Amino acid sequence: MRQILAFFIHFCSTIFFSCAAIVVSLFGSQDRFIHKLARLWGGVQLKASGITVSLHGAEHIPESSCIFMSNHQSALDIYALLVALPVSFKWVAKRELFSLPFVGWTMKRARYISLDRENPREAIKAIDNAARQIRAGANIVIFPEGTRSADGQLLPFKKGVFTLALRAGVPIVPVGIQGSSALQPKACFIPQKKGVIYINIGEPIIPEETGSSAKTKVMLEVKASIERLIACQEI
Repeated sequence: MRQILAFFIHFCSTIFFSCAAIVVSLFGSQDRFIHKLARLWGGVQLKASGITVSLHGAEHIPESSCIFMSNHQSALDIYALLVALPVSFKWVAKRELFSLPFVGWTMKRARYISLDRENPREAIKAIDNAARQIRAGANIVIFPEGTRSADGQLLPFKKGVFTLALRAGVPIVPVGIQGSSALQPKACFIPQKKGVIYINIGEPIIPEETGSSAKTKVMLEVKASIERLIACQEI
């Protein structure tokens, strides 16, 4: 019964908040207000499922713009990051998500970054667009694995997001999420049980070089940091 109620709330609140965000966007650039609506939406989803978020390391978030890079265990990660991160941000997401009814429409109106992995030319344009937004003061959240992990273990990272990081020239903030895959595994549409999602934020990594070798170096540093953050889950 609880899962049926959670699904109903998820469906109705998604339509409501999406429509509200789209209406707000018609009155000009309202990125911060749209983010507040998205944060409320995420909070409703977690509350309906009996899930709370425990955040540690918020003091590591820089005052200037940055790129958050997080592991991806579950669809719940979206809601958890919206609720937990104390700053406004934009998502970098695969192009297919922007075609979804309501959620995809809202992502377009919020000017999130669409990344077309099948079209290198369009991917470069998206990276340049994202880099400009970041240099202009926007925070970005990226899942460098590119998709959810089925078993909670880190998947290989996509190198394209590190091209963006080097072009933007801002700190990369590693984020480790633990617990979400147990609450809602990859194959499940709604959470299967109540619980806590733990989010640990690590110290920023500042890219100081450019080029292919620098991209690999930064990628390995970020991956090692996220692995440590997952391992040091605080309860």
